[in-house]
Amino acid sequence: MEDSWMLPCFTKKIIGMDCPGCGIQRSISLLFQGDIVNSFLMYPALIPIIFLLGFLIFDMFVTVRNGEQLKLWGTIIAIGTILTSYIIKLTLT
Repeated sequence: MEDSWMLPCFTKKIIGMDCPGCGIQRSISLLFQGDIVNSFLMYPALIPIIFLLGFLIFDMFVTVRNGEQLKLWGTIIAIGTILTSYIIKLTLT
């Protein structure tokens, strides 16, 4: 799939550094192509984000016991994965 449709990263353009969201568009593109492993390697936080969004949608229609705590922990895990992968990316490049 061609990458010409993707939006440029303005943070990288202006500052010259990757932002915590760099790679998510390519990761989603790889996921839609069925390449789950490379999608995860491109942007590891995509998987927790998908599960969190899925749970949020599910929680709109079904009452989940301890739903608020699950939302909080899902958000913490997603943000933690974003920050961890970003720090690793910064230290390895």
